[in-house]
This record gives sequence, C-alpha cells and structure tokens, in this order.
Amino acid sequence: MFELIQRIPEPWRQLTDLLIVPLAWIPRMQHTLWDFFFAPGPWWLVAAKFLFLLFPALLAVAAVWCTQLSIYTLPFRSGRVQFIPTMMLTWWDAVRAVWLYWVGMFRFIGVALGWAVTFSTFVAKLVLEVIRQIVLMPFTMTGRMTETYFRPGVPWVAFVMLVFWCVLEAAIFSYTLMPTVTELLADLVGGDSTARFTGAILYFFLLLLVMGSFACVQTLMDAVRKREWKFIVQMVVVELFVMFFEVIFLYRELIDALTPWISQQTGMKLGLTVTLLLSSFGWIGIRGMTWFLFGQFGTPPMLAFISRRPMVDEGAPRPATSKPAPDWWRQPVAELKQEIEWLHAKSEELLDYLVLPVLQIAAAALNFGMVLVTSRQVFSLPFKEAKEITQTWHILQSLHLHAAPRKQATL
Repeated sequence: MFELIQRIPEPWRQLTDLLIVPLAWIPRMQHTLWDFFFAPGPWWLVAAKFLFLLFPALLAVAAVWCTQLSIYTLPFRSGRVQFIPTMMLTWWDAVRAVWLYWVGMFRFIGVALGWAVTFSTFVAKLVLEVIRQIVLMPFTMTGRMTETYFRPGVPWVAFVMLVFWCVLEAAIFSYTLMPTVTELLADLVGGDSTARFTGAILYFFLLLLVMGSFACVQTLMDAVRKREWKFIVQMVVVELFVMFFEVIFLYRELIDALTPWISQQTGMKLGLTVTLLLSSFGWIGIRGMTWFLFGQFGTPPMLAFISRRPMVDEGAPRPATSKPAPDWWRQPVAELKQEIEWLHAKSEELLDYLVLPVLQIAAAALNFGMVLVTSRQVFSLPFKEAKEITQTWHILQSLHLHAAPRKQATL
C-alpha cells in the first residue's frame, strides 16, 4: 500500500495521505499480530495463543477494516443516524462473541478432559481386572475343579498332611533302597546306563505303594464300620499281605540301616527274627500314629480325588447345583456399552460445545461485513445452540435478494 502511495505524484500525495489516515495503521497492526502469533516459544504457549487468541484476533482485524472503511461511506449513506448505532451494537456483539468464545473453549476443554478421564478410568479398571483375573486364575481353576470333586467341609489340613507324609515316606524309603536297587539293576542289565532314571522311577513307585497302604487301611475301617464280616476277613488278609510286603522290602531296609548303630550302642547283633519284629512294630506304630492323627480324615478326600467322585454320604441330600458365575469381562463390557450410549446421546451437545464458539466469531465478523454493505446485521448474537444459526437462503430472503431457495442442510 505504501509503495503505491509513493508512486502518486507529489501534488496529490498529501491529499492521498490524508485520505488513507483511517486505514494506514491497520497493516502495521496486522504485522504486529503476525509477529506475535509466529514468535518462537514453548509449544504449550504457542498452542494456547492459537487456540484462544487466533479467532478473536481475526475478528478484530475484520471489525477494524469494516469500521474504518465505513467512514468513507458515511457521506453517501441515507440512514446515517441508524448506521452508527448499528455499528456500535455490532462491536458490542463482537465483544460478547469473543467472551463467549473463550468461555465455550474452556467448557469444551473441560468436557473433553472429563471424558478423557472417564475413558482412562475405564481402561485402567479393565486392565486391573484383567491382571486380577490372571493372578487369581490358578485359584479360580482350582476352586472350580474342587467343586466338582468335593462338597463343602473337606478336611484340607488332613489331606495336605497325608500327601506330605506320603511324599516324605517315599523319599526316605527311596534313599534307603537306592543302593540295593541300583546294585540289583546293575547285575541284571550289566551297566550303569539306567542309574540316572532309577531314582525317579523308584520314588514314584514307592509313593504309590505308601498311598495304597493308606487306602487299604481306609477300606478295612469302612468294612468294620459297616460290619461286613466277610469283607472284613478279606481285608484283614489283604492288610497282612500289605504289611508283609512293606516290612520285608521297606521297613526291613530301614532297620538294616540302623543295625550298625544299634550294635555299636548295645553290643548285640540283630538276627532276622528280631529285625522282622522291629520292622513290624515300626510299621504298626507309624501307620497307627499317622492314621489316627490325619490318615483317617485325609484318606477319603484322596480317594475321592483319584476316583473323581464327590464325597457324599449315602442318604445325604446333594447340594443344589450352583449357577455358573458370569464371565468377568461382561460387566466391563456392559459399562463400556453404557458409556458409548451416553456418548451418542451427548454428541449433539459436544458438537455445540465445539462449533458454537467458532461460529460466534465467524457470525460477528460477517455482521461487520453486512453492516458495511447493507447497514444491517444478519445474525442475532449470541447463539445458544446450533439450531439458532440461520440458513443461508433465509438470509438471502431477508435481504430481498432473489435467490432460489435450496434444501436446508443440517449443521
């Protein structure tokens, strides 16, 4: 603009400078605003300037241009008395539009942050629930398995003690029998290739034997309790064979391991009869103590677990089958569906929060242009909702412009 003025002949330059006085300062203001917005700085400061000050600054530039240009039209306007108040009210609407723009942006940011916090809370709850389900999965699976095996009231302490005792007794006998079994296998096979697998196989075999010994005692006790004499005689014979087998192959080896210590302390050499008697007494004593302490309570759950049959007494009513627990993920998914439905219901409100602040500024700027051209406003500010925004063909009709109406478009 100033370069064009410099090209004007000198006699007309002073008159031109006088005429452009109302507009001469506007370009400098625009350069100042440009430098302000594009000045280097922290990213959050630049973002805040563009978010909260860019649209008000554009409105101010448009308002200043329209107001200053209207000065040149005052001598030629017929309704000067009405034009000046209209321009002043347009400035008032512009100030209100800027204020409502700031309020609307703060409200939109607050609502967006609230929704972000709500969604983050939901995601955090879902992740924590997944972690909790993963941590509790072994216990949940164990609980569901035991529900199919046992009924409430299972003597867990006795069951655990019985299993621990069987494991311990099998380990002791494996240690005492290991030299004998290894030597026997070496003589049969003729090498040491089976030594690495002998311990595990022997331990598993002895563990089954110890558990079977408790099962035989339990069967004998059940027969005595029911007074089935024929079955009692059979089980006594079976128990004698069990005792004979364990005494000969297990407890005798234990007594033989203690024989050097007994001979050293007493000076007496133990014969076969004394060894077998001590082994028998040891078997009866150990089985008796363990049976009365925890064996009689822990053996029925062990047999029920192996046979996969619930521990239900004859004639006792079975508990009603409980309803399966709902899947853990259904509640978070239901909450997510509710949140989505709420989001859809509030989408129009969010659209108003986002659109109205910007449209307030745009409508105020357009009002300045229409006041400059037609001496009247086309929008009644402020907008309370998007439905209040007048359609374009309504505006044209109000200005008495012959334009074909077109189909209304929703915002």
